[in-house]
Amino acid sequence: DLDGTVADFYGGLRPIAAEWLGKLVEALPAEVSYGLPEWGIRPNEYDELHRFAVTQRALFRTLAPVPGAGPALRRLAYDRNVRIRIVTHRLYIKYAHQLAVRQTIEWLDQQGIPYWDLCFLRDKGAVGADLYIDDRPTYLEALLQEDRRVIIFSNSTHRSLPGLRADNWEQAEGLVLEALQEWHARTA
Repeated sequence: DLDGTVADFYGGLRPIAAEWLGKLVEALPAEVSYGLPEWGIRPNEYDELHRFAVTQRALFRTLAPVPGAGPALRRLAYDRNVRIRIVTHRLYIKYAHQLAVRQTIEWLDQQGIPYWDLCFLRDKGAVGADLYIDDRPTYLEALLQEDRRVIIFSNSTHRSLPGLRADNWEQAEGLVLEALQEWHARTA
């Protein structure tokens, strides 16, 4: 996944939401739940905020990386020969797909994030990965229901969800290396 795992989605959306709502950034808490009610986003308002953020503020091109993500992914790809497949559902906004894809590729290149494949789809389990890293509760629940091996990248939207969990990229990298060792042992 990208948003919330490799790219700091909520951190990048927060100043845009403050502008959208006419509030100070400091008035919007960093700890949020899915749908952003803590920021005052009404149930049917999120889609318009998202459209504004991507089409008018280039959200996907301007996000900061999650600390440690780039170096950890480069070590996994180049030192350990891990095949990284990025699976994201950034084609969320009708009639803005080209913009979302372009911003995503530009961001990945700018940040030096290695990847073998880049998949834009909602059903992340369809790619058949050996191991997933994600942070969105609905995707995590679906992957876990399908008995997929998944690392829950921690954030405030899913603190109670049980499973293999990483609070940062140092932990995530360690869990990936453990899974890689197990995979090598099984295939030897």
